[in-house]
Amino acid sequence: MRPELIAILSAMGWAGDAILVRMGARTSNIYAAAFLSYSVSALFLWCYFLLFYPLRLLWSPATIYFLLSGCLQPLLARILFYIGITRLGVSRAGPLRGISPFFALVLAVLFLHERPTLPVYGGTVLIVASVWLISWRSSGRGESEWKLFDIIFPLGAAFVGAVSQNLRKGGLLILPDPYIGAVIATTTSLTIFAISLLLMGRIRLIQPRRESFPFFGSAALVAATAQILNFMALTKGEVSAMAPLLDSTPLFTVLFSAIFLRDLEKVTARIVLGVLLMLTGAIIITSR
Repeated sequence: MRPELIAILSAMGWAGDAILVRMGARTSNIYAAAFLSYSVSALFLWCYFLLFYPLRLLWSPATIYFLLSGCLQPLLARILFYIGITRLGVSRAGPLRGISPFFALVLAVLFLHERPTLPVYGGTVLIVASVWLISWRSSGRGESEWKLFDIIFPLGAAFVGAVSQNLRKGGLLILPDPYIGAVIATTTSLTIFAISLLLMGRIRLIQPRRESFPFFGSAALVAATAQILNFMALTKGEVSAMAPLLDSTPLFTVLFSAIFLRDLEKVTARIVLGVLLMLTGAIIITSR
């Protein structure tokens, strides 16, 4: 399967995860969503790893890259994104998360010595323009439910995600196996998240309410699949080419929001236009 298709499937998976979390958050909280997602994902990945891989591969020099990546994504990136979802809504937080290709491009040039062409830079301009369009606030009715500061959370998730993608690629250049990278990164996120909740005295928040369990459980399975596909795409392609496709998630979040979240989300023409700008930028970058 072509890496471009794998990256798009991964993006669709993360969009589905966001929609399911948004639906479950009506009766629960983001801590329960994140913990259940990490736990199920880690269990699934470890079962597969123990069945088909020798443990000695965990001592590869690539492990340090995957560990650092796991400290940032999915843990920190997803927490920031989930906060953005609850404050801004999926249809706005998702596109803002799409600035990640710009960050990934800069980091890939600086640290992985990739040499993108002019269309790649042109595409990043469109992506930045899409972020401005989506985050710009009018004084009209319905825009007062969120604050401009709230965009820091999805944008922070975008930057953290870009750093993580470059770390993953660095590890995959040493050990080109997506499953090993996925299991290490996910387990690292789960461990740090559990420790942080214990230190903050919020471990009780990880218990989801019965009404939200079907949504969070489904989101966990979808996220685990999307995580593996993410590593597979990075294994086969360059970061500067894969990142825009991996971050085409906003396109699918807007589409899924319009279909499944009509009672929770309002998808405006400005948001749709911003997503189209972002998608155009991604296409230009990929077809360089």
